[in-house]
Amino acid sequence: MKLMSIISALLGLFAGSSQADLNVAEFAALLSEGKAALVDVRTAEEYSAGHIPGATNIDFNSADFIELFKASVPKDCPVAVYCRTGKRSGEASAALVKAGYNVNNLIGGYQAWTDAGRPVNVYPVERFYSDSNLPIDITLIKHGTLAFSFKGKWIHVDPVTEHGKPTDYGAEFPKADAILITHEHGDHLDEVAINLLSNDNTRLVMNHKSWDKIGHGVVMENGETGNLPGRVIIFAVPAYNTTKGRENFHPKGNGNGYVLFFDGFRVYVAGDTEFIPEMAELEDIDVAFLPVNQPYTMTVDQCVTAARIITPKVLIPYHFSQTDLSELPSRLPGIKVLLRDMK
Repeated sequence: MKLMSIISALLGLFAGSSQADLNVAEFAALLSEGKAALVDVRTAEEYSAGHIPGATNIDFNSADFIELFKASVPKDCPVAVYCRTGKRSGEASAALVKAGYNVNNLIGGYQAWTDAGRPVNVYPVERFYSDSNLPIDITLIKHGTLAFSFKGKWIHVDPVTEHGKPTDYGAEFPKADAILITHEHGDHLDEVAINLLSNDNTRLVMNHKSWDKIGHGVVMENGETGNLPGRVIIFAVPAYNTTKGRENFHPKGNGNGYVLFFDGFRVYVAGDTEFIPEMAELEDIDVAFLPVNQPYTMTVDQCVTAARIITPKVLIPYHFSQTDLSELPSRLPGIKVLLRDMK
């Protein structure tokens, strides 16, 4: 780092709030230490199109920017911010310093970062909001792999390093606060990906047969409830096959689906399952991830039946391989169906 940048950063440690303007190399060096909260202050659309790996998105132009920031980043955590060219992040930095943060601003922003050939995360992100208007960002990685960002915490579901992912995505996120495994199949349980995303504080949750394979983590059985970082409540629900001859793919009582409660906002991640009677017990689901990968999970008809029973506000089919989903939106009026590249 340049001498003045180092001095500014050190002053911030003692004074509790300061601003340091860093070039790309200095900014990257700061991020490599793993102590700063990285925040993209561009719009959600800009963020979803591509962002610096590990960044949380809080739009500087939102009316409640400071309140959202305080809900996501503790005051005693150093902050690294950027925008497209550095203008918005410079203004955001000044506002954050007044709010008591120690801020490091990227000179030239995302544009300078990409011009320097630095890595970017290009996985699409869908944004939703909790009952208290806090953003919930869901990164759609591939197949059955998802990542949730809420209050500065990261929760990954079924992280794997293969299945058509364009990059080694496990290296593009901060260490996970929690990792959820639905079941023990190789396209859902990948110890290499788990290790990439984990540190000593990562909470690992799984079904019993996954624990039998890797020998560590916390087992959740169908019907059990727990808590995750960020005050997220988790509820494990059944996931299994019902069609005769398919029961051996995902036997009843083994795998988990998960319902996640983000401050009143409910997300159902079904795991590998067909339509099952227990889905009728799910209530007030805001977003549902349903697998449509016959013969292993649901047929399109089963997905339609499940969606009509669950009635989520938003349905995102996932884990669908080569299944043709084009008819789903027209068959589910009243439900917003988002068809994304989650083969």
